[in-house]
Amino acid sequence: MTTIDTTPTTVPDFGDTNETDRKICFILSKGTLDMAYPGLIMANGALGEGIEVHLFFTFWGMDMINLKTMDHLKFTILGNPATHMPQGLGGLPGMTAMATHQMKKQIADLDVPEVPEFLQLLVDSGAHLWACKMSVDMMHLDEADLLDEVEGIINVANFMEISEGAQMVFV
Repeated sequence: MTTIDTTPTTVPDFGDTNETDRKICFILSKGTLDMAYPGLIMANGALGEGIEVHLFFTFWGMDMINLKTMDHLKFTILGNPATHMPQGLGGLPGMTAMATHQMKKQIADLDVPEVPEFLQLLVDSGAHLWACKMSVDMMHLDEADLLDEVEGIINVANFMEISEGAQMVFV
């Protein structure tokens, strides 16, 4: 007759779970294609680590959540020496369109979604989106102009409450 050991097994905790009490807030202040992705990619990585994520859109970063502009973010070489191209080329007609097309192609080749789909992916993964009240007022926008997934139009005091104890990343 075989005996079955009914002693409960102990499973060691290697600390590899994704649960954390960390919080990170990204302040997204720029609305160009090359400045949209760094914050979105970092937010996605943080969510993958189980970190609570808040994205606060202000000034030109509002273009990422503005229904009229979110599909039309552009990339320009003007004022961007990191492109390693002569700055004079940036002023030529069609240069911004060409640079934008090239950047979108490179991003698509990496299977990274476009900004609207990326935002939806982040929200579906638990990220919180917030619009800056002053920027909304300055740009004469209202709630109907913004992506539905934006949880609210908040002022700085509200953002300070939300971001209490969080790491802050300004993009």
